[in-house]
Amino acid sequence: MARATEGLLPAYLVVGSDELKAKEVVARLRRRLESGFEAFNLDERTGGADTDAADLLASLNTLPFGTGFRLVLVHDADRLAKQASEAIVAYLADPNPGSVLCLVAERLAKTTRLYKAVDALGARSVIDCAPAKRWDLPKRVMRMAQTRGMEMDEAAASELIARVGESTTMLDQQTGTLCELCRGAGTIRRADVERYVTRVAEVRPWDFLDALCARDAARALELYGMMQSPSEVALVSMLVARLRELVCAQALARRGRGADLARTLGKQGWQVKNHLRWARGFPSGQLAGALVACARCDRALKSGADAKTAFTQLVLEVCGAA
Repeated sequence: MARATEGLLPAYLVVGSDELKAKEVVARLRRRLESGFEAFNLDERTGGADTDAADLLASLNTLPFGTGFRLVLVHDADRLAKQASEAIVAYLADPNPGSVLCLVAERLAKTTRLYKAVDALGARSVIDCAPAKRWDLPKRVMRMAQTRGMEMDEAAASELIARVGESTTMLDQQTGTLCELCRGAGTIRRADVERYVTRVAEVRPWDFLDALCARDAARALELYGMMQSPSEVALVSMLVARLRELVCAQALARRGRGADLARTLGKQGWQVKNHLRWARGFPSGQLAGALVACARCDRALKSGADAKTAFTQLVLEVCGAA
C-alpha cells in the first residue's frame, strides 16, 4: 500500500527541553493534515503509566479520513509504561502507511529500544530540541523580535533572559508583549524590559559579577538586593576568581596578546568575550586594590561583621564608587 504521507516518515521523536522548538515541530506536522479533516485525523494524548498499549495501537492502525494522513501525537513519551513503549517498537517494524506517529519527550536515552526504533527510520526521524546554550539565547530572543517586525538590542535580550529565565516559551511570550508595547519606537531597549517585565527568575551570581566587572555600582547593588538569601562569603570567592581572570586579561593586553586569553585561562571564547573590555575599565593598580578589598571583606565576614554592610562596601570599592 502506498503511503498517504508523501515526504513524511512513519514516526518522529521530538526530544529535548526546548519547549518552543518542540511546539514549532508539532505545529508543522499539524499543518500538514488535510484541510477539513483535522479533527478526524488527529489523536493527541499524553503518555504515562496508565497508557493503554492496545488502545494506542488501535489508533495508530486506524485509516485516515480523506486522502491525507492520520497524526498520532504522544506527549511525555518518556513516561510511557514499558508495555506501551514495547508495543510502539513492534508497531514500527511494520507501520500503518496512512499514519504518522509523533513522540514528544523531554528526555529519552539513545540506548532505549524506543529511541533506537525511531532512529532506524531515517536521518530526520529524531528531531533534537535541546535547549539553546545560555550564551546563544540573546541572539535567539533578538530573532523572536525580528520575526515580529521589531528590533531588540543584545542588552535588552540579556535583561529579558535575566528576568524571566531560559524557558523559550516564556521568552517568546514576553517578547511578543514587548513588541506590542514598543511598536511605535520600532526598537526594544533594556529600559523597556526593565519597565514592562516583572522579574520572576532568581538573580544568577554571574549576572551580578558581570555588573561588578563593568563597574556599574547601581546595577550591581540592584541585583545584590534581589538575591534570595545570598552567601556573601561565596560571592566574595567567586569575585576573587573573576578579578584574577581580569588581571590575566590586563597583562595579556599589555603584551598585545589579548587574543590568547581564552586559551590561557582554559575557557571557551564566549566565557571571556567581555574580559578585555572590563579589564580596560580598571586603571593601573585598581585590580590589585580590588583583590585587597576582597580579602578585607572576607576577613570581616568571617569575624562576625554585618554581612550586608561589609559586602555593600566591597561592591562600592570594586566599582570605584566608595
